[in-house]
Amino acid sequence: MSFVVFADGSANLPKDKLEGISLLPCSYLLDGQQVEYKGDIESFDSHTFYEGLRNGKSAQTSLLNTDLFMTHFRPVLEQGQDVIYIAMASGISGTYNAAVLAADELMEEFPERFVHIVDSKGCGFGSGLLAIKAAQLSSQGVNCRAASKILDEAVPHACQYFTVDDLNFLKKTGRVSGVTASIGTILNIKPILFGDSTGHIISCGKVRGRKASIDFIAKKYAEKRIDTFDNSVFISHGDCPDDAKALASLVRDINPSANIRICVHEPFSGAHVGPGMLGLFFWGAER
Repeated sequence: MSFVVFADGSANLPKDKLEGISLLPCSYLLDGQQVEYKGDIESFDSHTFYEGLRNGKSAQTSLLNTDLFMTHFRPVLEQGQDVIYIAMASGISGTYNAAVLAADELMEEFPERFVHIVDSKGCGFGSGLLAIKAAQLSSQGVNCRAASKILDEAVPHACQYFTVDDLNFLKKTGRVSGVTASIGTILNIKPILFGDSTGHIISCGKVRGRKASIDFIAKKYAEKRIDTFDNSVFISHGDCPDDAKALASLVRDINPSANIRICVHEPFSGAHVGPGMLGLFFWGAER
């Protein structure tokens, strides 16, 4: 490896995609009890987590702090290696800024080393795609500064489109107003959301009904997708596996060579989008 790649539990990566990637833990409160999520998505009991949210349990997340980054990055720098960290979107979390502060301080302490923080402008597989690419660059021997430039330029092409089943979870985080959430619930309106160029979650469409929302996301894939060496496509879901399979089927109809991976959606950002979240993540011409 020419540099060490860090991501965190919110990257949603299964074990077989973690080669060359070091994961940092994320913490959240579930009904007041602190839970440390280390990124082991295969061991995450998604049904219990999302069913708890359906039944009124509260989940609160907190940013990864500067001390955490200092603790994990410093030993790597002491060993003479550089660091790239793929952060969740700066528009939805202060984690990116905390990581930048750590990077600045550590580069003063280790002036011969380089630490770069990539603002993924996304979360879940939206940052996971970039972490996988970073690990590939490191294994190919690309130096850290060159890889940082490549990754920053790749951010606008890490496409992510998702919908939610219950607008009230987005209301709690201020993504939609209370009135919009109430009307949307009554009229069965489903928003189609994506991470924009500033790292904020915004709507790119609204449809009525779950099937229409799945169709809309698939159409976005048809419009935006580009062919890559492995045609990787990731689908994550908040305890709605049948909907994930339906979306995968539509993606295969559009691109029979798509290499589709379905995975439950991690709890850190899942607390904000709620049960029924369904997302599609892929490399595209633009967001």
